[in-house]
Amino acid sequence: MYIRKLLLESDNNDSIFLWGARQVGKTTLLEYQYPNARYYDLLQSTEFERLFRRPSLLSEELETALEGELVIIDEIQKVPQLLDEVQRLIHKKKLRFILSGSSPRKLKRIGANLLGGRALKKTLFPLVSAEIPDFDILKAVNNGMIPRHYAVNNPWERFRAYIGVYLNEEIREEAISRKLNSFSRFLEVAAYSNTEMVVYKNIAQDCGIDHRTVKEYFEILQDTLIGYLIPGFSATQKRRAILAPKFYYFDVGVANYLCNRKNIQQGTDAFGHAFEHLIIQELIAYLNYQNSDEALTYWRTSSGYEVDAIIGHGRIAIEIKSSNEVNARHLKGLKAFLEDFPQARTIVVSMDKNKRVLNGVEIFPASEFLKALWNGDISK
Repeated sequence: MYIRKLLLESDNNDSIFLWGARQVGKTTLLEYQYPNARYYDLLQSTEFERLFRRPSLLSEELETALEGELVIIDEIQKVPQLLDEVQRLIHKKKLRFILSGSSPRKLKRIGANLLGGRALKKTLFPLVSAEIPDFDILKAVNNGMIPRHYAVNNPWERFRAYIGVYLNEEIREEAISRKLNSFSRFLEVAAYSNTEMVVYKNIAQDCGIDHRTVKEYFEILQDTLIGYLIPGFSATQKRRAILAPKFYYFDVGVANYLCNRKNIQQGTDAFGHAFEHLIIQELIAYLNYQNSDEALTYWRTSSGYEVDAIIGHGRIAIEIKSSNEVNARHLKGLKAFLEDFPQARTIVVSMDKNKRVLNGVEIFPASEFLKALWNGDISK
């Protein structure tokens, strides 16, 4: 049992939409944090069938509920019609709801009632290092951080099943089932673009589809919470920045499977890519769980300088290197960034043995960086 960092309480006891990719642990989190809540699980066929047939049953069954009582509806996107009942119950009965699901995309696409600002939006990510006792970086780099995958010795069959379920249950609902083969190919090509700048034209050529279709597919990955596009940071003035986004799957293990990367060992190119992905994955989750207003971006110039992660308006600049011993040549991007943002805190996350300072740049061993991140020491 992992104790998750995402807390669903709010100062005003607001209702909440809880989104998250499949198998990240939404149901487990809800059952752990709210063992006494009234619970509707739409994955249960009998529950789904009766509420799909008569959504008004929800209001009838909650007629005697007390003001402020919590009601959880799991997989809300399966019966969007319930949202009208939920809005009525929030307004008239002052009930509180947590509505969970794998993606809001279907609800948006059909114009479902998203409660008009009456519910906060929260996202649950895969596990993060601070939630795992005796966290093992090499295991995380290989297995990823989906709870069912991290703990096993060989998660490969589970990855295969995961991708199959995603294609069959999420993508078939997107009315592109006739293009399922091209989308499957796109998933693989996108994996090889993982941690890299997205060039739609090149990916379209590799997939044999139109670049507009590639853009649509990336939108689907984002809307179904399977991937993220990290924008380029553009506020520097001395050097022209490239604005094309970089792409990351939501979990490094999924990217490994799609790239057929097995038994990744430190010192290899595969380790470097997966290591960067893992650190970015942690940064995305941390900023989201902290409800931070600061954006996560990356910086790359037309002359080739690059910094892997920028937090806020140039406040923190982070370079990710899988080297055992960071040296001065690894700092070129950070030094160039400092010319426009001399007050930035500059950090390299690496596989160094001990923390140190090199030419004014903080060098963090990865495990120490992650502990400092989740203790709030990096974002101070």
